[in-house]
Amino acid sequence: MTYDEALADRIRAAVEAAAGPTDHREIKMFGGLCWTVNTHMAVGTGEDDLMVHVGQDGIEAALANGARRATMGERTMGGVVLVAAADLPDDAALDAWVAPAVARAQAKPPKPPKK
Repeated sequence: MTYDEALADRIRAAVEAAAGPTDHREIKMFGGLCWTVNTHMAVGTGEDDLMVHVGQDGIEAALANGARRATMGERTMGGVVLVAAADLPDDAALDAWVAPAVARAQAKPPKPPKK
């Protein structure tokens, strides 16, 4: 799988604006990119979608706002939705998804380092 470089650049800028220049990490994952904030997955991209961690409690609201459930093969990814790049026409639309995901990750305690 490849990812949309233009969308990745937009996400990168939105994550940095929401998290600050040092409180996030960009990781290549499953042929796409993922951004973690405070050691927790916040958003990602693959092909031409924004992947957003909304938590189990945020799924219904996200679906009502035009997202669709994220799947990996036949498995539905818990607490994660996809938003089509076509539904993110400007920075405000992108920020409306990225900023809450970043805030959600920042509100959690950091994960302990792997041994």
